[in-house]
Amino acid sequence: MPNSQEPNSTNSSDNKQPHTEVDHSPTPAHATTGSSSIPKGRLNKTPKIIANGSRAFMWYLLSLVVIVIDQWTKWLAETNLTFHEPVPVIEPFLNWTLAYNYGAAFSFLADAGGWQKWFFSGLALVMSLFLIVYLLKAPRQAKLLSTGLALVLGGAIGNLIDRLLHGHVIDFIHVHNADVWHYPIFNIADMGISIGVALIVIDMLFLEKKREVPQS
Repeated sequence: MPNSQEPNSTNSSDNKQPHTEVDHSPTPAHATTGSSSIPKGRLNKTPKIIANGSRAFMWYLLSLVVIVIDQWTKWLAETNLTFHEPVPVIEPFLNWTLAYNYGAAFSFLADAGGWQKWFFSGLALVMSLFLIVYLLKAPRQAKLLSTGLALVLGGAIGNLIDRLLHGHVIDFIHVHNADVWHYPIFNIADMGISIGVALIVIDMLFLEKKREVPQS
């Protein structure tokens, strides 16, 4: 006769259910591992370049400021100075000296037969149109580049106005070292072009590549 007090081994083993640990910790908002639902190709992505577009308007305003200051100072020079008679400002380094430049920078082609007026005017016009379009397409985050482009644009238009109205560029800023050394006489438009080119070169050498570095 079987012993009714003996435990049933089969039933006891069936009653033992395995205990499963449930992780109730919150799911991270941004997974960075290979098991993430975000495709791996999107983890390292070059930042999107946004063009200036309509915001180029504020850079055009900067160009306009350069043009206005340039033309105003040239008017003052023509009104108050006598041609090639220096007026000391900071001795012996700076004079106001009214001069006319019929050529390009450093009086290049100044002694040509008059055709240089239309050549340099056309060149300045083409450059100005190019810079106007370039400012529209320049990266919005590249503020140093846009500043340089705007300064060059203002300077180019400032000197273009002189060539069309007078047939020459009006210069009056004379930097020198007594009578030992004389820098070619220049104007505000020339300063805008020089500073603008320097800013563009700095952007090209040190900042342009950083805008293209992929984000991790």
